[in-house]
Amino acid sequence: MRRRDFDRCVREAIQSLPEEFRTRLDNVLITVQDEPDPALLEEMDSPSLLGIYLGTPLTERTLDTPYQMPDQIILFQGPLEDFCQNEEQLVEEIRVTVVHEVAHFFGLEEDEIVAILGE
Repeated sequence: MRRRDFDRCVREAIQSLPEEFRTRLDNVLITVQDEPDPALLEEMDSPSLLGIYLGTPLTERTLDTPYQMPDQIILFQGPLEDFCQNEEQLVEEIRVTVVHEVAHFFGLEEDEIVAILGE
């Protein structure tokens, strides 16, 4: 899939989030990279990553938490494409990955993420 089409799918996935989540993403940078850095894979002890949330979840912040750079969600186009067998599956997996990483920003657990996804 061409990058601009992939980016469009990411934007659509963000727009599909419930408004109460979407409106609180103002200070979250959501980007797409071709592949995860090998050092990141080693740090995560994973052979591949579809996406990652980098930052401090909202549930772990306090008034004493110092200012930080914006939180970041990165989606990895290559691994997402490799994971999927067709474009329809890819579009759905982009949505699932966006929801999954946004849920980490909010400090949600895996079972809460599944509930949001409706699975």
